[in-house]
Amino acid sequence: MPIEVLDNETTDQRLNQLTKALGSGMFVHVRNMLQDMAASDIAFILESSPPRTRQVLWQLIDQEHTGEILDELGEELKDALISQMGPERVAKAAQSMDTDDLAYILRSLPDSVFKQVLQSMSKQDRVRVEQALSYPDDTAGSLMNTDTVTLRPDVNIDVILRYLRIRGELPEATDMLYVVDKRDRVLGGVRIADLLTCDPNASVREIMFSELEAIPVGMSDTEVAQLFERHDWVSAPVIDENDKLLGRITIDDVVDVIREDAEHSMMGMAGMDDDTDTFGPVLKSTFRRSLWLTVNLFAALLAASVSNMFEGTIEQFATIAILMTIVPSMGGVAGNQTLALVIRGIALGQIGQSNSRWLIGKELAIGFLNGLLWSILVFAAVWVWKGDLALGGLIAGAMLINMTVAGLAGATIPLILKRMNIDPALAGGMVLTTVTDVIGLFAFLGLATLFLMS
Repeated sequence: MPIEVLDNETTDQRLNQLTKALGSGMFVHVRNMLQDMAASDIAFILESSPPRTRQVLWQLIDQEHTGEILDELGEELKDALISQMGPERVAKAAQSMDTDDLAYILRSLPDSVFKQVLQSMSKQDRVRVEQALSYPDDTAGSLMNTDTVTLRPDVNIDVILRYLRIRGELPEATDMLYVVDKRDRVLGGVRIADLLTCDPNASVREIMFSELEAIPVGMSDTEVAQLFERHDWVSAPVIDENDKLLGRITIDDVVDVIREDAEHSMMGMAGMDDDTDTFGPVLKSTFRRSLWLTVNLFAALLAASVSNMFEGTIEQFATIAILMTIVPSMGGVAGNQTLALVIRGIALGQIGQSNSRWLIGKELAIGFLNGLLWSILVFAAVWVWKGDLALGGLIAGAMLINMTVAGLAGATIPLILKRMNIDPALAGGMVLTTVTDVIGLFAFLGLATLFLMS
């Protein structure tokens, strides 16, 4: 088979060509271009196109490749396209889809459409899907595929090799064949490299890797991703509570989980879903962002109410109005550093009950030391700038208090939110900002009122 050479043409250039061709009405040309492209590239172009363009492109795509393309799309766009497909087309697309991706699609369908799709499927596909749907979402069961190749321990390697040649192909990302007993309980695994290089007269038992680590079907997908990352796995078997082999998880599915978790953390900081469509409808996008902006508005009003409590102090000392934003700003930056560190630790599974108290103490100490350092510096700056020792001392004291509290809040807020089953990446930033703004303003204006107004 000839080696495939990657085209130097960028996806952006292809998108421009497709857009120009569509604008000129060259639909046949666009269809031919799409047929020559990989499913992942088509999915990328669909996600990079405005709604009208992607609708036309979707109609021009060969239906035989629909399933492969849906596998590559983000959740929001995938749901939108599936809602426009009839049950027969969804069932046809299911034939080329992995079990985990198909299960996700069917979970998002209305009950009436879901039943029609199942009826349109073959018996084999129906059994495959019903098994996948029996496991909760975001677990190992929802990630796994059932395309496993199993061996018996007493079979000779020569027999196995002849069987594989007759079979003709192996499932994608197969680096190991699993050894099971008569009840399908996992006994170990045989690496493909060992299978090809060992004595053909040896038995499977002689070369099998008996210390194979299997994944419980109920394990969370985040924990699965951590195991793959820690052990550099290409694939891993999935078992039930009786050690019976149910399927396997491959690295391509784990990469999707890692990417989704990273996107979730990044988008969560802005209060947005990780599956948000960049080119989604205006009204839908506006509504989603308005919800989080509403929450943030109430938090801002809470901070503003603190300033209102000390309105008399601010009116009498104009310099205070100029300097009052420094304290909450420094506290916010310091707190966000701690917050990001703790959220990452939670995501990696590094933080638990055994070490959370030590971590809180560490961040509290760092907050105090940072507060001490920067309060001295800001005291000197205000003294030189305004020539006022009292005002410099007030802002220094307020900064020490706020940065100490910021270190404590940055460490405890994500832990508390996690315990309340609230995503720290989604709500942590807003809660921390509210805390540092309120404490910073209250400390600075409170000290100013206490010492300057007396």
